[in-house]
Amino acid sequence: MRVVLVQAASDVDKAANLMAVTQFLHRAERHRPDLVVFPEAFMQDFGKPDTGLGAAAEPLDGPFVSLLAERARALEAVVIAGMFERSADRERPYNTVVALGAHGELLASYRKAHLYDSFGYRESDRLLAGEPRPVVIEVCDLTVGLMTCYDLRFPEFGRLLVDAGATAMAVPAAWVRGPLKEGHWETLVSARAIENTCFVFGAAQCGSHYAGRSMIVDPMGVALASLGEGPGLAVADVDAARVDEVRRLNPSLLNRRLH
Repeated sequence: MRVVLVQAASDVDKAANLMAVTQFLHRAERHRPDLVVFPEAFMQDFGKPDTGLGAAAEPLDGPFVSLLAERARALEAVVIAGMFERSADRERPYNTVVALGAHGELLASYRKAHLYDSFGYRESDRLLAGEPRPVVIEVCDLTVGLMTCYDLRFPEFGRLLVDAGATAMAVPAAWVRGPLKEGHWETLVSARAIENTCFVFGAAQCGSHYAGRSMIVDPMGVALASLGEGPGLAVADVDAARVDEVRRLNPSLLNRRLH
């Protein structure tokens, strides 16, 4: 199974982001991917902290998801990306990750459970939290769990995904730059892979506000592909047999003592 991560900075101009989706998927096409993962908030960037996001939000059958569906169908690959999903609270949408199947169908959507009320920022002032429930999809021979950015800091959420059958985790992110934050991202992506003996696909925004450093990490914590600060694609081949091999060598999930 071939995974492609897109690293780029989204814009507050939704039309520009739709164009970027098409361009990046065109670039990804030559790699013949089975799965393409875009960053968090790729439908529209968060913008300034005092700017509301309700007006920008779309339903799950809106223009952004419709384009993803069309392009996933043309690419014959699963496409995962982050958006703002319209809610009953018109001022505060959900921070949602959608997964479109190779036939253009909506495989799943996951509403970010852990909002980024940290490092002096309050995401909950602008967005609603989703329920902390595990969402997994099947992609080739892997079961891929969905989480978003700040979720990465909560190991129990990764374990929920593994207990739901995940052998990989897709993590769209807009990891804000800050003191030691780049190191936190790299450490936490690797930690979630090692402790859960699964692959982790961390697709991050880059640019002036975000850390970049997208990574594909294997169940032993080995970075199979990674990027720096600029836009680009990270590409790697992954296999469920690697998960099986590592879980035989390191059966830590079986060795857990919960009581």
